Amino acid sequence: MGKGIDNERYRKMKTRDGVYIPDIDIEYPVDRSDKHIFPVRYDGRQVALDRTFPYQEIGHSLKYRFNQALNHIGLRCLLIPLNRIRYGLRIEGKDKLKKYAAQLKNGALTVCNHIYPWDLTCVLDAIGWRKLWFPIFGEHMRGKDAWFMYYLGGVPIPEETSGMRAFDAVFNEMHEKKQWIHVFPEAASWRFYTPVRTFHKGAFAMAWKYDIPVLPFVISYRRRTGIYKLFDKPNIPLLTLNVGDPVFPDRSKPRKEETDRLLHEAHKQMTDMAGIMENPWPETFE
Repeated sequence: MGKGIDNERYRKMKTRDGVYIPDIDIEYPVDRSDKHIFPVRYDGRQVALDRTFPYQEIGHSLKYRFNQALNHIGLRCLLIPLNRIRYGLRIEGKDKLKKYAAQLKNGALTVCNHIYPWDLTCVLDAIGWRKLWFPIFGEHMRGKDAWFMYYLGGVPIPEETSGMRAFDAVFNEMHEKKQWIHVFPEAASWRFYTPVRTFHKGAFAMAWKYDIPVLPFVISYRRRTGIYKLFDKPNIPLLTLNVGDPVFPDRSKPRKEETDRLLHEAHKQMTDMAGIMENPWPETFE
């Protein structure tokens, strides 16, 4: 047993028979589930994330739209095929997107566990040609992946309160256009981690605010076998993206009550789809 799964959280977890648990040589934290354990690869750029950041260009300026088009060409022609080759990506439950098409036509907020650098591309693969707009930590705008994350639809979270109005305006506009929003409620990426971690409430408060359904996804794992052994280390798993059922907000009920219910139902669906019967982390930080 490697150091990744030889800890108190994994020992408390119970899964259904047949669930594959990757044994990765990573020492995961056990005290708090939103710690950032993989540092941003900085490239030296300086970016002010306050009222001076050009939030107004997102989705509008010629420069932005050109770079976004290039980004999505790379996504469809390179990253999505690589996901299927390197990680054997399968998508289970994609038929639910058709089943609930009428309820999702005015927008949705997708959530997923955050378990490797390309996990958002799995969700984009599942939802077809829709765009996703998603909040990103400001530090990523100073890293080597800034171009990819920003022009894929990332909206940097301001580091000064003076930028919050413009940040909120981006999501307000995208909602008005009936475009989809994505949030990783676990907040930090832990490579190939099995338990579903504790959720922050912001995503679910946003779903209540916009009166849009929460659509849960969860990535689960399969043992690397056959030809896939040629494309990565044997302990790096193959991936399955599981699509859940939408959870609808009830705007007639108080925001806090509904935020908590949306979080609970999404978290429960995700642990169930991952094959986890007893999850070692609490649902929320409260």
